[in-house]
Amino acid sequence: PQILEDAGLARLALERLSLDPRRGAGLEGWRKWVGWLDHPERRCRVAIVGKYVELRDSYLSVRQALIHAGVECGAEVEIVWLQSDQLDDAGPAEIAAALAAAEGVIVPGGFGERGVEGEVSVAQYALEHRLPYLGLCRGMQNMVIGFARSRLGWESATTTEADEDADRPVIALLNEQADVTQLGGTMRLGRYPCHLKPGTLAWSLYDDAVVLERHRHRWEFNPRYRAQLEDAGLVASGDSPEGTLVEIAEVRDHPFMLGSQFHPELRSRPGRPHPLFLGFIRSVLETAHAPLRGAAVPAEPPADTPAKPMPAGRPATE
Repeated sequence: PQILEDAGLARLALERLSLDPRRGAGLEGWRKWVGWLDHPERRCRVAIVGKYVELRDSYLSVRQALIHAGVECGAEVEIVWLQSDQLDDAGPAEIAAALAAAEGVIVPGGFGERGVEGEVSVAQYALEHRLPYLGLCRGMQNMVIGFARSRLGWESATTTEADEDADRPVIALLNEQADVTQLGGTMRLGRYPCHLKPGTLAWSLYDDAVVLERHRHRWEFNPRYRAQLEDAGLVASGDSPEGTLVEIAEVRDHPFMLGSQFHPELRSRPGRPHPLFLGFIRSVLETAHAPLRGAAVPAEPPADTPAKPMPAGRPATE
């Protein structure tokens, strides 16, 4: 937009169409935002663990949402790409090595059995090592599975997408879709309201009681196990209006471990980062220690050097 404006495209279009400029129109806010983008104060690394990372445009909205949140916090977000199905058979040491460079992890959406076990193992690692975690759709589902295995000892916990005869299907098909065999037009698709639970992380991030978010999925949090999971510390912090479907789940005693059944990345914009991504990046920055690219790294800071506070956030761009 800046290049086109500087080249006079808007002026030319107005002249050719015999239109008057709109009062107050301009790119001042955009130029300011680009300046923040080009001159970050910090850097952090986030792992995106998914089954389609060889086609990175599959996660373009996630990448852009991370940029939006990073700029708001004065940070450059570098992405560590991890192919989830290559972690399906990985042990704890291999998972730790794969995530060694990451200060936060996102597991985005996807369909099918491939990569489920790798993503569940990543979620378990994030849970046990207090690594900031944001799960998007399938990422929330695999977070729930990992929580059930780690905190309740349910090693057979899984999703019926991967095992139709699962002993503990903590993720399952919607009741009205149980007999559907053709997947094309049967998803829960489009915008739905989500009612937030007061006092939760989700409530504090949105600062609202009801939000509208976009969905694209078939499998859901199985309400049969909700009470047991909540007793163990998994909070259902966002529900459908009827209270029957879990839209957001978060871990009570974790710095930031939250998953949404919907796709928040689709509503993020430059200057208006999505609240869940903004909260995630702020949590990452609280523990990130990586310097800006090219900056010298002192062996040890002086004892009287005060810690640099985390940026409070950029003013919103109009």
